[in-house]
Amino acid sequence: MVHMDAKAGMPHFFPALITVGVVAVILFAARAIAIHVEQRTISATAPEAFSLKNQGLAFQRAAAHASDVLPLYGSSELLGQIPERGGNFFRAAPTGFQLSPVGKAGATSMIMLQKIGALGSDLHGKKLAISLSPIWFVVPATSPYWYEGNFSLLAASKLAFGDVLDFELKRTIAARMVQFPSTLEKDPLLEFALKRLASGGRLDQIAFCIVWPLGKIQDAVLDLQDHFAALSYILRETKSVPARRPRMLDWPRLIAKAGELGQANKDDNKKDKASRSEGQMVAGPRDEWFREHVNGAREWGDLELLLRTLAEVHAQPLLLSMPLDSRYYDEVGVSRLARVVYYEKLRALARQYNVTLADFAEHEEDAAFLYHRGPQPEGAPSAHLAAKGWMFYNRALDDFFHGRIPSN
Repeated sequence: MVHMDAKAGMPHFFPALITVGVVAVILFAARAIAIHVEQRTISATAPEAFSLKNQGLAFQRAAAHASDVLPLYGSSELLGQIPERGGNFFRAAPTGFQLSPVGKAGATSMIMLQKIGALGSDLHGKKLAISLSPIWFVVPATSPYWYEGNFSLLAASKLAFGDVLDFELKRTIAARMVQFPSTLEKDPLLEFALKRLASGGRLDQIAFCIVWPLGKIQDAVLDLQDHFAALSYILRETKSVPARRPRMLDWPRLIAKAGELGQANKDDNKKDKASRSEGQMVAGPRDEWFREHVNGAREWGDLELLLRTLAEVHAQPLLLSMPLDSRYYDEVGVSRLARVVYYEKLRALARQYNVTLADFAEHEEDAAFLYHRGPQPEGAPSAHLAAKGWMFYNRALDDFFHGRIPSN
């Protein structure tokens, strides 16, 4: 009787199995089509900075596989529509490549490393650039608001359940990620896995291995959602592919022209230089405060994790740093003598990890390099690149892409 019941159930099993197989084939084919469309339209999407590109991985992966696209990860300095901004400037690939900006306000090293760790082997041998904001290294720790506003479940899950990073690095990253518990509340599986990774104990490692297959299934589902969202975006939003216009760039002329846009600051610049030149290398009343904040900033540890991640995925990075806002720091009593500590620490890390760095320290006193937004809630200034600053960035990016030593 039992034997006959088993036989009766078999006909229902095979149609279900066939249905699952057909659905899997359809989804696989749809994903392949989406990837093909993403790669075919990369010239149209690469120059743009938009939410889906920042939160997902599909557009970032397409940029990673394009030989004529240079990814640039950064923060709010990547946004805005000034013509000199990198995405705009390289839109028509004047020197043979486009720039693909990824980031928004508050995207710090921890956010970037999750994206890069999630892309993993897609970045093997790939040149990319990282734009750093000095404010990150003056405030004591990353604002939860910054982190939460940039957190990507897909990137975090791909990093946690991926197999590119070694266990020790992944454990250290997980220990930082669990310090932002609100980002994990909606995904108990990822929360459990990260806590097991962060602990690092023998039983925790076994527990992580047990849930690892579930994590891979979650990654597959999130990956499909990402590709379908990317395909939908391309069909709805993508404009025509920009025509390529190769030309020789006269960088000194372009920089001088961009500097003229800051002409309104020129008189202030001369006045500031005259008033500051005598005392800029003399100790200021808030020098000790500045040194303590910079030396104690949690962001240095996060930047080191980012550099370790870049090394593990075998990417070829360029670090860019905006100069400190000298106008603000001079006004509050932080001398140039004290400000040197930021550049020294940054250069030391770049040397340690053999990473190319352009820090633009010599442009601190150039009022046309940055535009000033004033102090933020954290009490430190948040300056952005002005037209002239962007033109210096663009020259460094062009040098880097073409294998030359980037100019500061």
